[in-house]
Amino acid sequence: MTSDPTPSVTEATLTDIATNGIWGPDHSVSQAVVDVSRALLASLQGEEGIALPPELSELVAEVRRIATIALPRITTQDGIRLSAFSIKLTDGAPHPVVIVPAGWNPYGWLPFLYAYLKLAQRGYHVLAYSPRGIGIKGWLSTSEGFVDVAGPNDWADGSSVIDYAQEALEPSRIGFLGESYGSGISQLVAANDPANRVSAVVALSTWGNLATSLYNNGTRHLKAVQALIDFTGGPLEEKFDEATQQLLKDFLSGQNLDEVVAWGTERSPETHVDRTNARGVPTFISNTWHETLFPVNPVVDLFERLTVPKRLNLWIGDHGAPEGPGLAGLVLGVPFPGLAEPTREGYEWLDHHLLGADNDVPSWPAVSSQSMFTYRTVAIPGGTKLITVPAHRETYGSWHEATTGSEVWYLTDANGTGDGTLTDKPTAGWSREFEAGALTSSVAGELLKTGQQEWFGNPKSYEPAKFERGQLLVWSTDPLTGPDEVARQIRGAATVQLTVRSSVDAATVIAYLYDVAADGTARIITHEPLTVTDLTPEADTTVSWNLQAASYDLPTGHRLALVVNSRDPLYSYAGSDLPALTTTTISSVSGNEARLELPLG
Repeated sequence: MTSDPTPSVTEATLTDIATNGIWGPDHSVSQAVVDVSRALLASLQGEEGIALPPELSELVAEVRRIATIALPRITTQDGIRLSAFSIKLTDGAPHPVVIVPAGWNPYGWLPFLYAYLKLAQRGYHVLAYSPRGIGIKGWLSTSEGFVDVAGPNDWADGSSVIDYAQEALEPSRIGFLGESYGSGISQLVAANDPANRVSAVVALSTWGNLATSLYNNGTRHLKAVQALIDFTGGPLEEKFDEATQQLLKDFLSGQNLDEVVAWGTERSPETHVDRTNARGVPTFISNTWHETLFPVNPVVDLFERLTVPKRLNLWIGDHGAPEGPGLAGLVLGVPFPGLAEPTREGYEWLDHHLLGADNDVPSWPAVSSQSMFTYRTVAIPGGTKLITVPAHRETYGSWHEATTGSEVWYLTDANGTGDGTLTDKPTAGWSREFEAGALTSSVAGELLKTGQQEWFGNPKSYEPAKFERGQLLVWSTDPLTGPDEVARQIRGAATVQLTVRSSVDAATVIAYLYDVAADGTARIITHEPLTVTDLTPEADTTVSWNLQAASYDLPTGHRLALVVNSRDPLYSYAGSDLPALTTTTISSVSGNEARLELPLG
């Protein structure tokens, strides 16, 4: 694995995972997660003197008592050798196997070793593997080959892994569980295995359409793709074949995007949904409201098209934040109520569909949606907060049932404060301009990190009064009122319509919707960028686009604020090749008045 000594694991290491999540510096897996997994693996292999907390020592001892551990290399149809980790229960009784394709990270299958042991405790054989090309050179958990980004080679590899599982483990049934990259592969293998051998799927922090997740409304999600390239465990030239290298370079430079879209579409569970439906594969999906890798809208679209037994969990936070601790090392003494639910519910899905457990899964509503920031918190040392009461969850027969009405807010010209207002009556004939091309304080948040902090009770606080008015525009309502201390129940995807004029032939406009409290601080509800090209400079073009779906209770006395700027660190910008700032003008024209349509529940 590595020549470094096996790390010691203490209760503090586990507390780190349970209170900070799985993401560390530079958007990679935290050192605490890697340390726990390395120590568990060494202990499973019989290494003496491994320092583990009592809960982990007992877990290792139990699994060693009931199972055998192996580290096979699984050969694919084209001769690539995949690194794998297996647990085979030894009581002679029939058991299903849970196959776990690793997430996209430099350590392959290693970081979630804790989850494999917990699955074995529940009565499963386990076979985890690193998809081709994933991992650090020289590490035990690294697989050969080039990364296929959940393409046809990965589907075929999944079938090869099933072949190996059937021979080595003789499972009674076969299920797949994946987080992030492994979740997409899980769905795609289930849809494409030639022998239709997958009986259930759990897809955590997954994607619905890879193309629209990474390139939508004419805007590239640059930070997401750059992070994916950096996560593989090696440089671009070593991890991808020449064709994929060129495709990724084209994406980063904004060239040949039709080819990028076709490539991403092929790798999308939504593209294969008819096969999944025909096979009837029970599918459990989870995603987060502020996803910075795989936004929620395409996931909801996929889910709504599934006709199989299905479940959609929507959580506060960002990619991997809700499920990460439960997969990486969540033991006794959970720091806040609800932290264990995202993983527990995924396991219960498998228990019902693979073990035949008589649990509550058949009676689950199709959708469980957690309303943002409805948890209660207390201040703790260090300047952060701890959740004491979990956020409210609502259930629906489908996500579309969450939206029961709508409300239109019209944008006005600037008022005495220099900002515009959101009003219930159409206004037209005005225009407002800002300098485009500068970064501002209105941002969606840092990739992975901001949303992870939200999950743990610490959403980012904004100060709209300090937003740079020369580089963005602001519109807001008066303080709003409503019953039961909730002024508005926002449920669904808001729509923004604006008339845009640019001093050049393209413009990026990013809409952010904020909840502004009486003290002037704000929290972000949702956002979404739009890029329009082939414009006639200084000519008006009316545009309309959906923001990412949300479940948000706006408290009584708070205001809604809509902010529009041109740049966010997460995304591409239409004027990136220009030497100077440009001018973008937003206006409202009669018949196509500037408006925000708010979905309500």
